[in-house]
Amino acid sequence: MGSEARVMAVAGGTGFVGGAIARELAARGQRVVVLTHRPPSAGGSRRHASAAALEYRAADVTRPESLAPALAGVDTLVISLAFRNSPIEAPRRGQTFELVDAAGTEALVAAARAAGVRRLVYMSGAGAAPDAARHWFRAKWRAEEAVRGSGIAYTIFRPSWIYGPGDRSLNRFLGFSRWLPFIPQIGNGRQRLAPVFVGDVGALVADALITPAAENVALEVGGPETLTMDEIIRIALRVLGRRRPILHAPVILMKALTAPLTLLPSPPMTPAAIDFVVQSAPVDTGPLQQRLPRRLMPLSEALATYLAAGR
Repeated sequence: MGSEARVMAVAGGTGFVGGAIARELAARGQRVVVLTHRPPSAGGSRRHASAAALEYRAADVTRPESLAPALAGVDTLVISLAFRNSPIEAPRRGQTFELVDAAGTEALVAAARAAGVRRLVYMSGAGAAPDAARHWFRAKWRAEEAVRGSGIAYTIFRPSWIYGPGDRSLNRFLGFSRWLPFIPQIGNGRQRLAPVFVGDVGALVADALITPAAENVALEVGGPETLTMDEIIRIALRVLGRRRPILHAPVILMKALTAPLTLLPSPPMTPAAIDFVVQSAPVDTGPLQQRLPRRLMPLSEALATYLAAGR
């Protein structure tokens, strides 16, 4: 499709991952439309904007009728959906993997096809499969199937664990180190992850949109290292120049303690979310490097780009 000026929409472009993608596309000179159910003009936040470069349009994937106007004139659609406080589902508020990740993506793909969109990128997750044990992976697979069946050229990314400025996982652990003499963690800390810097994810998405070899494939995405969660935390503490022991809380105990919270409209934690955060996410990045060769930053190097100021 070349490098001519195109209108690129990012669904979920005010979120952590979607925001990085939107900023990278804008930095490369593309006209970027951010689809969000709370545009800045309606009281939303501009915290992820390189403000002048991004256009905001109101769109809500749980209201399919809002999507067609938002996609007017759009050539390329990047789908990076996440419901509020993901992975903590709140069914009574419509914040679930099935309603947002699966049905929301299906609605976006249908609207994209009707609007004449010519290119799709979908941010899935490592482990997506039709027979996956966890419902969030089955929801991601359902979304992938909508993308694959759209008749539109696509790239599906299945990332491992994404970190960076503004993430709600690693930064939460590091926040504890400011006022606690230890780092609390659920589980044994042995889950294996391939942490990938959010800036690298944005660059890979932008690369895919100008690389024919990245069309009509699903690619697992991870950084250059496979580490346990404990190793990730220790490396981050070292970059910060802090020493803290890691205190592990048994999964079974934490699930028992959080079970009653599921009765709340917006629970702060749930047993299912605990399963989500303690799962491993191994990836095979060989196909990614073959089709989208790019040096991805090791954890300590990427952390140093934004944690040094927090020392």
